Amino acid sequence: MDELSWNDGTWLNEPPAAARDGADLLMTAARGSDFWRTTSYGYDRDSGHALLAPLGPDAAAEVTFRADFTEQFDQAGLLLRLDERTWIKAGVEYADGLFQAGAVVTHDRSDWSTFPVPEWAGRAVTIRASRTGDAVTVRARAGDEPWRMLRVAPFPPGVPAAAGPYCCAPERDGLTVRFTRLAIGPPDESLH
Repeated sequence: MDELSWNDGTWLNEPPAAARDGADLLMTAARGSDFWRTTSYGYDRDSGHALLAPLGPDAAAEVTFRADFTEQFDQAGLLLRLDERTWIKAGVEYADGLFQAGAVVTHDRSDWSTFPVPEWAGRAVTIRASRTGDAVTVRARAGDEPWRMLRVAPFPPGVPAAAGPYCCAPERDGLTVRFTRLAIGPPDESLH
């Protein structure tokens, strides 16, 4: 994987504050920011903050961040985006009193899958999205633990997209997330 500079990305919905702390990026989310389309909640939101770099077909992106969340729906991770109707966000979200690893896959409408990871609280988490053919395989881990598969999802093949760190704070002001790494490289060699 080739590490990118934060200067290699372009903002989608620039956050109220973004600053460098050494090599790290501190991104502060606006209250009400989110990525979601329609399903169950009945609204469309495309207001989350993301710093996106080009990601071609048959490539992978990784983002590492510190999971320090305290409020309902605080979230951060990796956004893979084709357009406002076709994207995947994967990461950690504080939901219903627990840290949850999960992914939202959106093709006109969003879905959401999660599993609890309370042991990831306050730790460095890495999310990896690997594009091959018509699919994206999303994996996650805390520290240097083994990768856990979060999702295999369809994604349009052969088209350029963008990927990078994202954060959202649907319910509060003041969420600041420390991102420590953005890297792009070859896709995973196999699903398993």
